Amino acid sequence: MRILFFGTPEFAVPPLRALIGEGHDVVAVVTQPDRPQGRSRSTLVPSPVKVVALEEGIPVLQPDRPRGEEFLGTLRALAPDLAVVVAYGHILRQDLIDLPRLGTLNIHASLLPRWRGAAPIQAAMLAGDAETGVCIMRMVLGLDAGPVLLALRTGIDPQETAGELTERLSELGAEAIVEAVTLLEAGESGAAGETPQDEALVTYAPKIERAMARLDFTRPAAEVARAIHAFDPKPGAWGLLRDGEVRLYGARVLPDRRGDAGEVLAVDEGGLVVACGTGAVAVEAVHPAGKRRLAALDWAQGRGVAVGDRWALPA
Repeated sequence: MRILFFGTPEFAVPPLRALIGEGHDVVAVVTQPDRPQGRSRSTLVPSPVKVVALEEGIPVLQPDRPRGEEFLGTLRALAPDLAVVVAYGHILRQDLIDLPRLGTLNIHASLLPRWRGAAPIQAAMLAGDAETGVCIMRMVLGLDAGPVLLALRTGIDPQETAGELTERLSELGAEAIVEAVTLLEAGESGAAGETPQDEALVTYAPKIERAMARLDFTRPAAEVARAIHAFDPKPGAWGLLRDGEVRLYGARVLPDRRGDAGEVLAVDEGGLVVACGTGAVAVEAVHPAGKRRLAALDWAQGRGVAVGDRWALPA
């Protein structure tokens, strides 16, 4: 099958490699323009998807915005049977969605209609969902609102970070898109094989803003721990201690520990123990602003953090 692939980050790489590995003809990759990185912002860095495309000899298109007659004309000349979109980073217009003969499919990292939107992985973790998964959805103009061709499920480990879960879901997405394309080729999908989403069950996962990652130690310990895992590695769940911003990583819930919310209860080999609204969390590692990431005990000893110190609580 002739496939036009839209994708940008590392999450999109396993699906791209899987389609190539199955022998599909990926006629072109559309990805975000190279972005400046480094202190001087003078070095342009290609997206992970572009790197793979160049390795495989696949043509790469990098429009600032995927629209306009010239861009559409270029895609029409490629005569794709199907387009696949994985975390591309732009909303596609209807003329682009409809351009391939078999339309456009999207890999979405949730069990739709739960967690439509920009950050479904973090939303599922913050909510304490026991499971998540990936859906292969036919794209429409509404936000993640198209019918679902295929869904694959997986459990969420309570100690899993968002980075680890993202990696697993990326591989699951690769498996799912290969299966979905096989169904299309066999004629087993189409309208009869696609399930409309139940609008009554829709929930939304908004884009993550930095303020969302600030820890509120008045919340139960289980919620605080979920936030620490959900924002690992980015943007990093953070709090204020002695007016200094510190990101926290690797939380364990200690349900039987008690103290005033935000109070440091212990600093030892077990980590930095902080009281929550109910219970406490033991934090394994920290990343102070402007410093490197290090073990919580090493940081606490170096800064003189002691039992009785208090993390600032949000106003």
